Amino acid sequence: MTENSYRFFSNRECQYYPCHEGIEEMNCLFCYCPLYERRHCPGNPEYIKSRREDGREVQIKSCMKCTFPHQAENYDVIMQFLRKGDR
Repeated sequence: MTENSYRFFSNRECQYYPCHEGIEEMNCLFCYCPLYERRHCPGNPEYIKSRREDGREVQIKSCMKCTFPHQAENYDVIMQFLRKGDR
């Protein structure tokens, strides 16, 4: 088991743990993905088509099936994206 550190944190007492299935060691450090607002991210988001009240069609980014930020080995990649700062 990976120990809690600045790179990894597992909150097994959280009411939502595990928020994704299929990950042996869930990294909760990025519980809310810091790459959500990025157009291009290294995860595997899905885009859901929806209609606004004014009738315009929009795409909503859904990360429900993405486990990228919860895998401990992806810490360095996420930090590189955050350092770049572009959206």
